[in-house]
Amino acid sequence: MGRIVVVGFGPGNEDHMTYRARRAIEESDMIIGYKTYIDLVRDLLDGQEIIRTGMTEEVTRAQAAVRHARSGRTVAVVSSGDAGIYGMAGLIYEVLMEQGWKPGDDPEVEVVPGVPALNAAASLLGAPLMHDFAAISLSDHLTPWDVIARRVEEAARADFVIVLYNPKSGRRTRQIVETHRILLQYRRPDTPVGIVKSAYRSGQRVVRTTLEDLLNHEIGMLTTVIVGNSSTVLYEGLMVTPRGYQRKYTLTGVNERGRLDPMPWSLNAARPSGAGTGSPESRGGPSPAFRIGTAALPAVVEVDHSSGQSFDPARPVLEVAVRPPLPDGRFSAAQWAGIADLVGPEGHIQWSPNHELILRIPGGDPVQVEASLIALGVRVGPTGEVLRIATCDFCEGEKEEAADWARKLAERFDGRPVPHELTVAINGCGMACYGAATEEIGLVFRRGAFEVYLGGKKGGRSPHPGVKVAEGVAPEAIGEVLDAILKDYVEHGAPKERFHKFFKRRGAGGYRWDGPAVETGEPVCGE
Repeated sequence: MGRIVVVGFGPGNEDHMTYRARRAIEESDMIIGYKTYIDLVRDLLDGQEIIRTGMTEEVTRAQAAVRHARSGRTVAVVSSGDAGIYGMAGLIYEVLMEQGWKPGDDPEVEVVPGVPALNAAASLLGAPLMHDFAAISLSDHLTPWDVIARRVEEAARADFVIVLYNPKSGRRTRQIVETHRILLQYRRPDTPVGIVKSAYRSGQRVVRTTLEDLLNHEIGMLTTVIVGNSSTVLYEGLMVTPRGYQRKYTLTGVNERGRLDPMPWSLNAARPSGAGTGSPESRGGPSPAFRIGTAALPAVVEVDHSSGQSFDPARPVLEVAVRPPLPDGRFSAAQWAGIADLVGPEGHIQWSPNHELILRIPGGDPVQVEASLIALGVRVGPTGEVLRIATCDFCEGEKEEAADWARKLAERFDGRPVPHELTVAINGCGMACYGAATEEIGLVFRRGAFEVYLGGKKGGRSPHPGVKVAEGVAPEAIGEVLDAILKDYVEHGAPKERFHKFFKRRGAGGYRWDGPAVETGEPVCGE
């Protein structure tokens, strides 16, 4: 059979061409391509027959490739970038499909991937494509302009980073102007923009500017434009779109085990030994309970997709977890109102599955916010990979002895960093109506002493209760028992390893899993 090899050879510089692309060109009998592309791979040619065509003759090239391949020849159809992104791969298949061709028929087809223009441009700018992005061609030769304009608007509304291909030509000049107008409806004028011409080729030019200033720079058919989203920043000449790691990890410093510390605190926070509900003054400044971004790398930027509202990325967003006070575990109406006033009209309040409120406060001052929350009588803690104390209501406070010990445990352990978020459930009597026996760590107060349950799993493919590893533990000793369990988990648990898996694998605090073997895998979210 004949063969068609559709080759994406990357930006044009041989250093960025894959080994397979180079071999495919060298092994072909015939090379077909736009004349500029032929010139870019000429050094690889060694006597092959060449068919060169102009800019708008893509269909002619595809038909010629099919015709010559059906005669038994090996034909390389070359495209810059990746042949499957605005390249020749799709058109080759369309011509074959029109002729009734199926995979396995003559000719055989191979598509060789290459580095696309958007990746080449992004690498020269910094890292602007680290989060979700949309690629849109502004050429309306094959797609009606109203369709293109609608796509630009929806991508802008959804806060995608936007890559613009074919932004402007000698005769097609209004599209980039109209696109600029649409983008300014949804993006700030100072949104970072990168303009890259002829990436990794002769005549390369890289410009970093703002959306407001976009049209004041040279833009043409050899240009790729990348428009940042609400998180994108310009830092020392680099265009960077944060992926969101700063929401989950400390980005500076290494913990005592030599690993990157998986803690969702502010970017430069010191590792705390724990976080409770004491006054901010007693801890000597801002509480470790908060995550705070910086101007260079904003921490949390929320976008309300229903309204298109987004927070100003230049303003840090404070994030903190708020839990109801013990012993009854309820928020009063006054506490609800006070929390809402503190968050303000630009902030967000989210109820999490961990029985806590997540507050996101743009521009919030950590000392002032924590003091205000403590004055409301609520519990303040960090978010992310930390331990949370969750309790029953102690029969509306009637189980006073159990409630008092639960309060002491919360002050000691609530907010302690752990490899994966973890709930310690405390029940105030043997009824265990709050489900402590099904949590990963559960404590049941019965007849003046604690029972300890470890390794439970409330959801996933195989929910199951924990095993009772101890009973009759004196209240004065329960803190040391829990401390030993957590010490093993923190020192020997893998990053992101859930406690129930760790406990079945290794044990903790001198206790081992002696229950039945269970499947501990987690389903894909949404299954």
